[in-house]
Amino acid sequence: MTKSNKIVLAALVLALATTGFAQDTVASNDANNNEGLAAIGKGLALGLGALGTGVAQARIGSSLVGAAAEDSSKLGQLLLVFLLPETLVIFGFLALFLIG
Repeated sequence: MTKSNKIVLAALVLALATTGFAQDTVASNDANNNEGLAAIGKGLALGLGALGTGVAQARIGSSLVGAAAEDSSKLGQLLLVFLLPETLVIFGFLALFLIG
């Protein structure tokens, strides 16, 4: 087992242990549990949308620079294509407000 695998395994064990301790202190009220799950859903909606946008724009950006170097007259069209993945963050931000 490599060193990085050991670190990932230890982090996973600690993360699972902390959730067990956190569950021990929560009262048996369903309203508190649902609020926590809603908060996790909001974070995932915005975070995963931003992560997807970052990956997409990284790949598009490198291609954009190469295409702009060959033909600079198409820079406006290329910038529009570069901004299209940003809608993922906007949808994640919208979901953040819609999750109740």
